[in-house]
Amino acid sequence: QVQLVESGGGLVQPGGSLRLSCAASGAIFSVNPVGWYRQAPGKERELVASVTHSNSADYADSVKGRFTISRDNAENTVYLQMNSLQPEDTAVYYCNAQLLILGDPYKYLEAWGQGTLVTVSS
Repeated sequence: QVQLVESGGGLVQPGGSLRLSCAASGAIFSVNPVGWYRQAPGKERELVASVTHSNSADYADSVKGRFTISRDNAENTVYLQMNSLQPEDTAVYYCNAQLLILGDPYKYLEAWGQGTLVTVSS
């Protein structure tokens, strides 16, 4: 089955850290950037960070200096290292990527992960 599988969410105290993973299953990442988004209760989904095929990263101002996104093309996995977490980081985090389904012909699929909940609370 072609999908993005996220993991790594959980409950953490303010100031703590978590590492999220997003793995492509049944396909590989295309050369397009991969993004991590988040959606807090009652708020719109927002882009947190994105990473290009060559591991050039971009971040929302709210997470700069605290979050690090990285990409392992060989493993078809993207990571989001989150440090100095604060209660306002509480949200469901989603991975978004364009997947390349190998075959004849090959196909592209825009995919979202199922989401992983991050809760920052004491």
